[in-house]
Amino acid sequence: MPSASSPPATTPAVGPRYKWIALSNTTLGSLLATINQSIMLIALPNIFRGIGINPLQPGNTTILLWMMMGFMVVTGVLVVSFGRLGDMFGRVRMYNMGFAIFSVFSILLSVVWMTGTEAGWYLVVMRIFQGVGGAMLMANSGAILTDAFPTHQRGLALGLNQVAGIAGSFLGLVIGGVLGPLDWRLVFLVSVPFGVAGTIWSYLKLKELGVRQPARLDWWGNLTFGAGLIAVLVGITYGIQPYGGHVMGWTSPLVLGLLIGGLAVLAVFCVVETKVEDPMFRLSLFRIRAFTAGNLASLLSALGRGGLMFILIIWLQGIYLPMHGYNFEDTPLWAGIAMLPLTVGFLLAGPVSGYLSDRFGARPFSTGGMVIAALSFLMLQLIPVNFTYWEFAVILFLNGVGMGLFASPNRAGIMNSLPPDRRGVGSGMSTTFQNSAMVLSIGIFFSLIILGLSSSLPGHLYSGLTAQGVPAAAATKISHLPPTAVMFAALLGYNPIQMLLGPVLAHLPAAHAAYLTGHSFFPSLISAPFQAGLDIAFDFSIAACLIAAIASWLRGKKYVHEAQVVEVPVTSGAGDPGSAERISATA
Repeated sequence: MPSASSPPATTPAVGPRYKWIALSNTTLGSLLATINQSIMLIALPNIFRGIGINPLQPGNTTILLWMMMGFMVVTGVLVVSFGRLGDMFGRVRMYNMGFAIFSVFSILLSVVWMTGTEAGWYLVVMRIFQGVGGAMLMANSGAILTDAFPTHQRGLALGLNQVAGIAGSFLGLVIGGVLGPLDWRLVFLVSVPFGVAGTIWSYLKLKELGVRQPARLDWWGNLTFGAGLIAVLVGITYGIQPYGGHVMGWTSPLVLGLLIGGLAVLAVFCVVETKVEDPMFRLSLFRIRAFTAGNLASLLSALGRGGLMFILIIWLQGIYLPMHGYNFEDTPLWAGIAMLPLTVGFLLAGPVSGYLSDRFGARPFSTGGMVIAALSFLMLQLIPVNFTYWEFAVILFLNGVGMGLFASPNRAGIMNSLPPDRRGVGSGMSTTFQNSAMVLSIGIFFSLIILGLSSSLPGHLYSGLTAQGVPAAAATKISHLPPTAVMFAALLGYNPIQMLLGPVLAHLPAAHAAYLTGHSFFPSLISAPFQAGLDIAFDFSIAACLIAAIASWLRGKKYVHEAQVVEVPVTSGAGDPGSAERISATA
């Protein structure tokens, strides 16, 4: 019988072209999954207007957050389990199922017959189920590529796949900005033809080449991991909403209970994983220095990258573009176009660094990439909110180059460090860190921006309104508007002044009323408080990238884990002549 670490006897024969088929299909899957992570961020104004939701109405903040983060929460929770199931029952089988589920729920997302909050919650639920398919794709694509490519080409393959995955999060912003103003349903329908074609293609062409690891499903591990991580991520989601008289909910008993309880359950999960025979989360993999260092660097990089996208959308849609004469309805499109240099820099650097890492190892490129990213965050901190665009574009391009230099080699270094029979679960673990970091990143950056806004926003609102003739009583009431509501208004490219002032506008001079409800007053008013929040947020990004650079450097020199069982004839010694001894050869 073959050992656990040897390929199954029924491994199908594939030709030299198969590896490129695997790369093309898994890259399409990764691209679709990550495009749909970010496409909602920039298309939310069009979606909210399309289904008739007022973002400032109490209760709708929760819908907004879950529309943004539901997909990310589900993928963060499920990728390890689906990677483990891929190791047990077949990585291609799980991947194919993911493509099909993803396509079905992409269709259902565009079929909305309701309006208002009912339509909002329908979209949230469909997004969660779409995330289940996305988690299956993300968890198994890296392992399928590692099985299909030889060691000397694996960095290029994994690098291209990783570039497509992260580039998808940037491209989603552009695609959402273009399609949202045309028809918000196109934001979801755009994935359908590619999803259907990818599903059929993967079922017909992909083959099971990986090492199958028969084992019992770790039910206790799955339950404790899922419950703990969901509690933490949901706690973060509600922590950035107002609570009582507080600008955020971090002191809410519900949030504290979710965070503390979730961390306690995750601690129980770690204990469970050391006791069960076939754990879903292989803690022993953290003994591999390259695996541990690569995942730590990936986590910190995702914290910086996720927050950057979130901030850029608010910055462009809510402040910069309206101040330069763009209508709020047009800002999603132009915000997507304005962020193109970020995508271009990433797409140029990613494939090249993946190719070079096969020869020189991951460390120099991933470390250098994080240092460049930290420098770009420092430069973003130094420019004013009302910047000169060419300077902004150069900095975004530099950030994209830094992230591109990091992503491909780091992913290849992580996957190369794994034993062949642990690539599915290892890929899932790595993706969990990255996806969970995206949710955590939004929570951190949102909180930091709110802290900056809360210190100076009331004074700016009051003085700005009274300068236009608004009575002191009305200005005082509006100046106590929760900073969270201001953030969401900026995120959605929405001027709340008309709704907030209401009948007061009729008693103001026509010129003052027109200015207050125009596209420049509100963005100009919040730009200075927003700058205070930006400074805090970018300090965090710089620190995260520099620590990621240190972690990446500590991974060590080029390391590839290749374990295979070979038959060695025994011609002397205790064995009979002609018998064979099984030994493990590791490169």
